Amino acid sequence: MKKIRVIDSHTGGEPTRVIVEGGPDLGVGPLSERKTIFRDRFDDFRKTVILEPRGHDVLVGALLVPPTDPRCVAGVIFFNNVGYLNMCGHGTIGVGVTLGHLGKITPGRHLLETTVGIVPFEYDGKNRVTLDNVPSYRYSTQVRIPVEGYGMLSGDIAWGGNWFFLCEDHGIPLSLKHLNRLLDCSNKIRQSLEANRITGEAGGEIDHIELIGPAAETTNQGRNFVLCPGAAYDRSPCGTGTSAKLACLHAAGKLQPGQIWRQESIIGSVFEGWVQVRDGVLYPTIRGEAYITGDNTLLVDPADPFRNGIS
Repeated sequence: MKKIRVIDSHTGGEPTRVIVEGGPDLGVGPLSERKTIFRDRFDDFRKTVILEPRGHDVLVGALLVPPTDPRCVAGVIFFNNVGYLNMCGHGTIGVGVTLGHLGKITPGRHLLETTVGIVPFEYDGKNRVTLDNVPSYRYSTQVRIPVEGYGMLSGDIAWGGNWFFLCEDHGIPLSLKHLNRLLDCSNKIRQSLEANRITGEAGGEIDHIELIGPAAETTNQGRNFVLCPGAAYDRSPCGTGTSAKLACLHAAGKLQPGQIWRQESIIGSVFEGWVQVRDGVLYPTIRGEAYITGDNTLLVDPADPFRNGIS
């Protein structure tokens, strides 16, 4: 039997599965190249650890690899039920707490190498991580698209480590009581973006849809519903989605550098975020908490007909 050791956690309700032993050998090249090797040669491993019967559609994976930059405590490649992610905010928080759980880091500031750049983060020694995300920006504003069953909707296109379409005029209350409508609307927005060939910069696929609404609690400033690639919705406020939202707010003159924005998720968990601008580039900071839920060994029996997951 093949053995794979994983540490499971959740960040604001959104699960992360960190692979710490038993992963594929991707070599020592740049992380972007290792991500390509992972996708092209070892995609069965992704399916094995993420899909049923060992996983589920909501689960996000994080493969720890040796960093190319010796200043970094680790390198990481994020993936989910349908493929590979550029960056993952909630996953970075989960990785930070996992590294602390494993005794690989102590409280303080550290660097994590991702496929889109080096991400500094602060670990409090318990459950809280504050990460400085990659540069983020609003690419287009008030983009109008026809959405089947919902008419013409408008939104901003922004980069927060992944490409997002952020829509406010959907007209659906952001609560779990309306989950089916939120999923339907988000999926149809994504279909319309594809059908109308609307992309991010340089043809980047807009693979995340973020529906925006008012906060439920007076201590917070906003609420979101984020549809991720693979049609699962984010239980957390989404780190890259919150970064994209901060970039849009700043571009609209509604958020000053250092001003804290508290973003609720669809289940009520909260990320705090703020921005800094250096040399005309916006850098979002996201703070959240993760909790370890399991330290497990996955077993892969070569005789199991579903050893590589159900897909």
